[in-house]
Amino acid sequence: MYFLSKELFFPPVYEANFEGVLAVGGDLSPERLLLAYKSGIFPWFENENPILWWSPNPRMVLFFDELVVSKSMRNLLNRNLFKVTFNQNFTEVILNCQKIKREGQKGTWITNSMVEAYCKLHTLGIAKSVEVWQDNELVGGLYGIDLGHVFCGESMFSKVSNASKVAFIALANQLKLAHYKILDCQVYNEHLESLGCREIDRNEFIKILNSNY
Repeated sequence: MYFLSKELFFPPVYEANFEGVLAVGGDLSPERLLLAYKSGIFPWFENENPILWWSPNPRMVLFFDELVVSKSMRNLLNRNLFKVTFNQNFTEVILNCQKIKREGQKGTWITNSMVEAYCKLHTLGIAKSVEVWQDNELVGGLYGIDLGHVFCGESMFSKVSNASKVAFIALANQLKLAHYKILDCQVYNEHLESLGCREIDRNEFIKILNSNY
């Protein structure tokens, strides 16, 4: 495992361990975070622990033609119960992602330092959000890093049933229209799989990531 210094550098992703941890330390500066995402790396660590940088193999992604919208979900969307906006309330989205209780997790990996760092990226036009509203109340959403051809999803939240799915589907449709290549979802979970996401080899992911650079 590589221990980062102040130098703006990451080792090659193939040096990650079997869990996907590549490096420890460094900082959450906009420059380092942007380099990380462009390299197929993301931070994920618990409060008061050192920063851990990950590049898992395999990688969970969505190819837009494989998006799954169930019949019940399609019926829900057709009822227009929700309003979806893009990049209108980033701070509230990330704060809700930080506070939401998740099954099997004691706390949150979205530390205050992470909130501050991603809000800085938002002001630079790099971190973006999707908001889901019901009766003028923010009830769901997600945020991530926009690389121009790949969107790296970070976290979602729901205050009412299916609100995060609405955000995800809206984002996927928007990215497809804008000719993005994939939506990066980082690691496997059943919720993502139900929406059509699947795991691919990290080498394939890096190839897609590098295709516009």
